[in-house]
Formats: sequence, C-alpha cells, structure tokens
Amino acid sequence: MSVEFTRWTIHLAMIAYVTVLALRAMSTHRGLDEPRTERLQRVLWSLGCLLTWAHVLLAFGTHHHWSHAAAYDHTASETAKKVGIEWGGGIYFNYLFLALWSADAIWWWIQPASYRARPWGVSLFVHAYLAFIAFNATVVFEAGPIRYAGIGATVGLCTMAVYSRVVSRSR
Repeated sequence: MSVEFTRWTIHLAMIAYVTVLALRAMSTHRGLDEPRTERLQRVLWSLGCLLTWAHVLLAFGTHHHWSHAAAYDHTASETAKKVGIEWGGGIYFNYLFLALWSADAIWWWIQPASYRARPWGVSLFVHAYLAFIAFNATVVFEAGPIRYAGIGATVGLCTMAVYSRVVSRSR
C-alpha cells in the first residue's frame, strides 16, 4: 500500500471526527438530539475510529515492517524535525488515542443509554485528549493544506463548542 493511501485513511478519519463534533455541537444548541442524528453520529464516530485503525495497521505493515522499534524511531525522528527533541515516546500517546477512541465507540454501541448519561467530565476528558492529539497530528506535525485544515477545524469547533455552551446555558 502506498504512503498516500495510508495518509488518506487518517485524513478521512479526521474528517469523520470533526463532522461528529460539529454535529454534536449543532444538535446541542438546536435541540436536535433525535435518534436519527445520534445514529449518524455514532456511525461516523465508529467509521473514524476504524479508519484510524486502518491507518495504524497500514503504517505498521508497509512503513515500519511490523516493528514497534521502527515506529518509535520514526516518531523520534519526526519529533526532532518539528520540535527539536529526538523522542519517540509520543507513539504511546498515539496508542492511547487509538485505545480511548475505540473504547468510546464501543461504549456508544454497547450501552448507548449509559454513554449518553455519562458524567460531563468523562466526555470532556475523552474529547480534550482526542482533540489534543488530532491538533498535534494535523497542525504541529503536518504542513500545507492539512495544517490549514487542522487550524480551520480547531477554530471552527472551538467556536461551535463555545456557542453551543452559551446557548444551552441560556435556556
């Protein structure tokens, strides 16, 4: 598989991720928490997670030859290029990203009522962590159109989140 195919899996995953967050923000302030909207969000959320798994598996298989050490070294090299510190430990943050998104998607399918009723702090933690990693992946470690898309998505989602929070509090 080509480098481009591997990249497109994560680009599509990020599009699904941003779309779900935008839908959540819009449904919160417009009162659109209907089953059809939630179902669409859950499918897109899961699709984004599966595409992230595909990205990781393709990267490990085609670029790192199924070697964690090679992936660690690649992460260290990329980190050194971007922030001046040769450290591969960021790969563990990526593993946590994948595990957290997977657990979140599975929870939403298996126990949707429990998922909807979870404490706000749990949702905040999940989304803050996923957003932190997505921001770093698209803005810090990318360049050109992907970086600009990451900045635009971040600004747009932050604006929507603040707006939906303000509107929901005013009700």
